Amino acid sequence: GLVVGILVTVLVQSSSTSTSIVVSMVSSGLLEVSSAIPIIMGSNIGTSVTNTIVALMQAGDRTDFRRAFAGATVHDCFNWLSVLVLLPLEAATGYLHHITRLVVASFNIRGGRDAPDLLKIITEPFTKLIIQLDKSVITSLASGDESLRNHSLIRVWCYPDPTEVPTPMPRAEANTSWMLRNATLEKCNHIFVDTGLPDLAVGLILLAGSLALLCTCLILLVKMLNSLLKGQVAKVIQKVINTDFPTPFTWATGYFAMVVGASMTFVVQSSSVFTSAITPLIGLGVISIERAYPLTLGSNIGTTTTAILAALASPREKLSSAFQIALCHFFFNISGILLWYPVPCMRLPIRMAKA
Repeated sequence: GLVVGILVTVLVQSSSTSTSIVVSMVSSGLLEVSSAIPIIMGSNIGTSVTNTIVALMQAGDRTDFRRAFAGATVHDCFNWLSVLVLLPLEAATGYLHHITRLVVASFNIRGGRDAPDLLKIITEPFTKLIIQLDKSVITSLASGDESLRNHSLIRVWCYPDPTEVPTPMPRAEANTSWMLRNATLEKCNHIFVDTGLPDLAVGLILLAGSLALLCTCLILLVKMLNSLLKGQVAKVIQKVINTDFPTPFTWATGYFAMVVGASMTFVVQSSSVFTSAITPLIGLGVISIERAYPLTLGSNIGTTTTAILAALASPREKLSSAFQIALCHFFFNISGILLWYPVPCMRLPIRMAKA
């Protein structure tokens, strides 16, 4: 389960997405909560790959690269240390399962509408021009319906009303329009609607294109930050971010940074985006690794909100299980923070990243 969580998160480049998938599988009855917990732990490890790639983009300058790579690996070290301690503990005692079950039992949870996706409003119009998938086929396959096993996942026919769900139609029957139950189906408007390529070929093309686009954006991000955050601007930001609260509230600075990290991650709905954004700043010396560490921990907390929102959209009969696995993600990160942050001598990820 741990390895599955790592691989899925590496592929989708977002722990928010992978944990939401796990929540959906639990809510549909495909996974038990106890089986999903290791996958959730693995998703935490997989999400740190993106900021490691960002750090590699600064390999041109040795000093910047050392700082950036340390800032990226502090996330890895925290996640691995947490898993190495908490996974055996969970296997032996089931503490996450028991705690979250008690928390769920104490709430009077009701089903809700689909969880809001703050970035979907922006990205969906563009993704629909590239590819559209037939969710009815995916749902049927997930529920064990073998009749659609050889059916293409690529949607060809669409209703003019986007709120309606079209019946799956083979691409071989595609024309400009088609009548179904007195409703006119129109051919979908995306790149792969008339290519005739098999699903595997389309998937490989999209994977290669997305990886190329990701690397391009990361390179541009690093170059832009390098050009903007120099001179007096860098000094001002460095002074503000790395300054501690006055005595006797110095101890609260790191916890405030966690709140900032969690809030920013909630806004962008992706810990990968947030940690990748601060990695170049660490490389430039704008953010110290000691300050980046609590920001990263806060980001881990912020990314759990997506799974919680997804769980609240589950069917009533499976809502408690879906909410429980979402809380497992939250309590796993809280447990890791309690292990590796409050006591200064236990902040091993910082020392490991600097080594």
